[in-house]
Amino acid sequence: MEEKFYALLGIIGPLVAYLSIGISIFQSPWFSWERSALSDLGHSVDSNVAPIFNLGLSLAGFLIMIYILTTFRKYSKYTAIGFVVYSFFLQLIATFDEVYGFLHGVVSVLFFISLGITSLIHAYERKSIFSVIVFVIGFSSWVLYGLEIYNAGIAVPETISSVSVMLLLVYSNIKIYFIKQKRE
Repeated sequence: MEEKFYALLGIIGPLVAYLSIGISIFQSPWFSWERSALSDLGHSVDSNVAPIFNLGLSLAGFLIMIYILTTFRKYSKYTAIGFVVYSFFLQLIATFDEVYGFLHGVVSVLFFISLGITSLIHAYERKSIFSVIVFVIGFSSWVLYGLEIYNAGIAVPETISSVSVMLLLVYSNIKIYFIKQKRE
């Protein structure tokens, strides 16, 4: 029963993240997919939705980390390390918002690098084609953005890459949750 509870955190965490991002975008008419970064929503001086955005990211990172450390690590030991790093950087993005300038930039870059590395670790460890697809989608979104193939703000590759890895996390969680249920 306890593992089922922790397994639910692997779904609740991502929901909290994207719910807080969605509410923040909805409450910010100035936000633009063509010009903005998602982190603009968390700027503690310039954004009226910074508490919603930053608390959501921090709470999501915490919930995901609990899920990884209590449940996921039993099924994918090395990927769990990647997800712990990823969830820690998610919390750091909320802690060191854009007010921190360079430090926020470093934390954000490390977060997005951890997304790619985690999906590659999972692809190798679990022999997962889905994880390879997740990596290719995330990496491609950054390459296309960097080459200015499409005209959009950095929020677009941020969203594409983070959603793809969150789908990997939730997909793995659902498999674990239902495998565990069948055994009981």
